[in-house]
Amino acid sequence: MEQLEGTKRIIIENVKPEINCGRFPAKRVVGEEITVTADIFGDGHDEVKAQLVYRNTSVEGEDWTAVPMEFLGNDSWRATFTPKAMGRYEYTLQGWVDHFYTWQKGLSKKFEANQDVTVELQIGAQMLEGVAAQVGGEEQDRLYSYAYQLRHNQSHADAVALATSGEVSEQMRDSEELKNVSTYDRRLKLDVERKKALFSAWYEFFPRSSAQQAGQHGTFKDCERLLPRIAEMGFDTIYLPPIHPIGYAFRKGKNNNPSSQPGEPGSPWAIGAPEGGHDAILSELGTLDDFRGLVQQAKDHGIEIALDFAIQCSPDHPYVKEHPQWFTWRPDGTVQYAENPPKKYQDVLPVNFETEDWQNLWKELRRVLQHWIDQGVVIFRVDNPHTKAFAFWEWVINDIHKAHPEVIFLAEAFTRPRVMEQLGKLGFTQSYTYYTWRNSAEELKEYMHELTQTEMREYYRPNFWPNTPDINPVALQQGGEAAHITRVVMAATLSSNYGLYGPVYEFGIADPIVGKEEYLDSEKYEVKHWDWGKLTKIREVITLINKIRKVNPALQTTWNIAFGESDNPSLLCYAKWSSDRKNRMIMVVNLDPHNTQTGWVQVPLAELNLGQDQQYLVHDMLTERKYTWTGEWNYVELRPHEMPVHVLRIEDANAIMGHDNLDDAWLPNINE
Repeated sequence: MEQLEGTKRIIIENVKPEINCGRFPAKRVVGEEITVTADIFGDGHDEVKAQLVYRNTSVEGEDWTAVPMEFLGNDSWRATFTPKAMGRYEYTLQGWVDHFYTWQKGLSKKFEANQDVTVELQIGAQMLEGVAAQVGGEEQDRLYSYAYQLRHNQSHADAVALATSGEVSEQMRDSEELKNVSTYDRRLKLDVERKKALFSAWYEFFPRSSAQQAGQHGTFKDCERLLPRIAEMGFDTIYLPPIHPIGYAFRKGKNNNPSSQPGEPGSPWAIGAPEGGHDAILSELGTLDDFRGLVQQAKDHGIEIALDFAIQCSPDHPYVKEHPQWFTWRPDGTVQYAENPPKKYQDVLPVNFETEDWQNLWKELRRVLQHWIDQGVVIFRVDNPHTKAFAFWEWVINDIHKAHPEVIFLAEAFTRPRVMEQLGKLGFTQSYTYYTWRNSAEELKEYMHELTQTEMREYYRPNFWPNTPDINPVALQQGGEAAHITRVVMAATLSSNYGLYGPVYEFGIADPIVGKEEYLDSEKYEVKHWDWGKLTKIREVITLINKIRKVNPALQTTWNIAFGESDNPSLLCYAKWSSDRKNRMIMVVNLDPHNTQTGWVQVPLAELNLGQDQQYLVHDMLTERKYTWTGEWNYVELRPHEMPVHVLRIEDANAIMGHDNLDDAWLPNINE
């Protein structure tokens, strides 16, 4: 019995967010609210009070901050706080019986029932005097004054009014020492990262294909020349595939041919050659100083360089000779290459994370990350993290973040849902998604609900990519220009983080290997020459949507989204809004890239603070046309050969214009 806390009467349960019983942290960015809810209740009929307490454990000696919880009814409580700095936070909940508030409510009920409250007022006076004896100064004087008035006021009505006033309640709340407080039995974790973790636009290109002249290998200096162009398009992150020496053994040729021809460059993901491994640079690209120069030039244009962190080696990688224990060796004495039967990757060796020497392996990989951080890189796109040990990722990400909380890790994992979710829980800042294969209105609605309305919202930040060098989806193969426009606009407006594999997307190149979701003549296996000055409608739409995202806070978060219905399944309608509802957006997409689609779409009025019969002016920020819409259902017509999507901003909730609602306009310079 001595170990029991018999005077504590409050139960706290069903706390959210609480990831895997507190095993993993929830995620937010600086300035992004976190709302914590719980069921909190006690025995009997006494009044319960509760508070959320939190602190940033990354700041040594930081005190707990308390936030009163709001009672929602049916024993449910809620509190919100906004983290102001990066770091690992912890939070928990506390509940207690509020005897003074219980007395106040009982006093009011008895007085309203015309009962004698003389003794009740004496009880309240005793409670005030008890707290006054524990404090000093003006607080003590005020509390004794309140108690005196309760004891000696000739008017019970005046005494009751004073006893239940906000003035007395506030003073007791500030002065009374909490007793018999029940604290939730877990300290829950929250990782707070920089704002770019939530809002970013990625552009991927191969630096070896950046040369101005055909037949030449691109360099970091050539990449610098492209920075103004990519900045003008509105991207803030450039992702470079591996920049390291490429192995010679089993080097792949064009279109993944297992036999390369002389002069073929091989796949950048076959990392390592006699001249170096993961901390070295392919000599054709330039020097380490050249790379540092690129990183700095990019920063000057408002762009960060993201590097690929691919834990795999070519047979020529120095690790193979220096650390053979880090690889799996077959009975015939050869090292095991990567396979995904029936696919074979003879030019790539997987690292064996079950090696007895795992500690040195982990330390070396940690060193590689630190090497590139020292060169100014603070964003890593991690290749196939699902094929490496979960425990390693949890350790290395947490260890990096202790010294460098600004570092962002993007998980490139297209695998089973539970595996992808686990990587998010372990600490990956952002994650690739199944968006690439979600095409119908119902598929998109269902997937967005899963990402934003379930527990995944707390730990899994999606990054939507309509394509990658590995993935040329059927939607792009078959849909042409219109599909490229709708898929990138949806990626950029459904998710606040999005990216694309650049030149081929801008130029609408989608020729596949027959029967596969792979690009014909893939840039993975050959150096390309692009006409970087080429203007296309797709490129102009990308530029516009990035500008639109930057000036509309509603598009800078993934979480505030609501879908409307449509009488046409080829039309998708959804709305997004800023937290203060001052910025409100409506997107309507024609999912059919070949045919004009018309119909009525439902606007989620409640979420946008619009009335049922209210007229409002919407401004299409892609075409500069404006329309007057009314209430919930509105008519649209979207022509894929002109502009297959609306990106509408609500400009004036009371404006009336003298034209109809037919959506027959488009931006001329985009379509010429």
